[in-house]
Amino acid sequence: MSNADTLRQLHQDRLRQYNNQEQQAIELMGLLNKLYNEQDVQVTLFGEAIDTTSVGQVLALHQKAAIRHQDSKPIAIADTLAMVKALAASDDIRSASVDVGQLITNDSDIQQALQASSHDKSAVNGATDVVLYGFGRIGRILTRLLLSQASSAKGLQLKAIVVRPAAAGDLAKRASLLERDSIHGSFLGSVSVDDDNNGMLINGRFVQVIYANDPSDIDYTDYGIDNALIIDNTGIWKDEAGLGKHLQSKGVKKVLLTAPAGGDIKNVVYGVNNDTIGDDTIVSAASCTTNAITPTLKVINDEYGIENGHVETIHSFTNDQNLIDNYHKADRRGRSAVLNMVITSTGAAKAVGKALPELSGKLTGNAIRVPTPNVSLAILNLNLKAAPKSADALNEFMRKVANSHTWQSQIAYTDATEAVSTDFVGTKHVGIVDAQATIVTDNHATVYIWYDNEVGYSTQVLRLATQMAGISYTQIPA
Repeated sequence: MSNADTLRQLHQDRLRQYNNQEQQAIELMGLLNKLYNEQDVQVTLFGEAIDTTSVGQVLALHQKAAIRHQDSKPIAIADTLAMVKALAASDDIRSASVDVGQLITNDSDIQQALQASSHDKSAVNGATDVVLYGFGRIGRILTRLLLSQASSAKGLQLKAIVVRPAAAGDLAKRASLLERDSIHGSFLGSVSVDDDNNGMLINGRFVQVIYANDPSDIDYTDYGIDNALIIDNTGIWKDEAGLGKHLQSKGVKKVLLTAPAGGDIKNVVYGVNNDTIGDDTIVSAASCTTNAITPTLKVINDEYGIENGHVETIHSFTNDQNLIDNYHKADRRGRSAVLNMVITSTGAAKAVGKALPELSGKLTGNAIRVPTPNVSLAILNLNLKAAPKSADALNEFMRKVANSHTWQSQIAYTDATEAVSTDFVGTKHVGIVDAQATIVTDNHATVYIWYDNEVGYSTQVLRLATQMAGISYTQIPA
């Protein structure tokens, strides 16, 4: 056989192999939708949701998992399909979040995992009405995340969006902003305007648009909404007096703020201090930066101890800055956001102490706004009680943490030598440790953390919203 024939045969074999993987992915996607709709079972691969709309993305996720977990048992699409088939064949599983990556790596089967997790097969999650108060960057990302999932009668149900009164044509403009995004691309779904009922039809689900100037002006029960969770992403009200206006509205049960709060309102970073929420009716999801750095700070503090440190945030510009030089009530933010690096203050370092009391008063912080529209970088300069042996040792610790079942949904890790900010657009992990930039000198460590300050943060917000709604899933493996 000639070299040309050998190469031709090799290409044909690889194509057949990939076609086979595509067919397996299609079958997998159908089973995942069935599990989600009929049994309220969510399936992840090492903490990442498996897309049920794109064959290419399903296969890409497996390839990424193989790279990320290269020191453990490799995960093939066939392995995932076999595990999900076993799940679908079991009548004993309801309202659960199943990580097939962890199960396959640990050579576990479904029945063993169910027994180990003390799974209650009678557990059933109800539906919770959700209202987005505000429809800016975070509001639209939340909408995309909520309505990109397969439709279900359980869990968080987006019922309405509240915006300020506007001129004619506002509804069409809101729909267009949701459908088209200069940073995150086109919405993978359908969006249409329902002028007669003043709302939008998004992936087949009707979402009411309500116009109001003040939270207490609205009677949500008029729109068939009751016991709702309000996610306030306007940033206008940040204390109990202001946010309490939502609770004065008929049909509202709880409020979640997508910004740092003042007073006695808890600032919560999911995965770190969400166990403190209890029966609180008003909760803050803190800031994007606080969410990005707190999980990493926690694991480093638990392992090495943090004496003190400084957090410098290289943050993408936001809508509260001017495009060109103009008056602004804040210092420096009036200067052109697209032409300047702008030094500004940040409360993120101080806010870490609210979520992680053992670090209270130990960190200082500053921010530099830079001319990029999304993805930011936090630099942790830390003085440690116990020194890592080297940067490699600290990186290896962070890699294991990122791959652990406990932290895999929040902390990610990259050692790519070519990584830049746009590589992390759309990343749902809260923070990504950049191993190439880690520095260790004696007891001093410098750690760089990338984060999509829109999508990563919004993912955390929805985790908190799920908890506040009383929606819970048995974690498998436990």
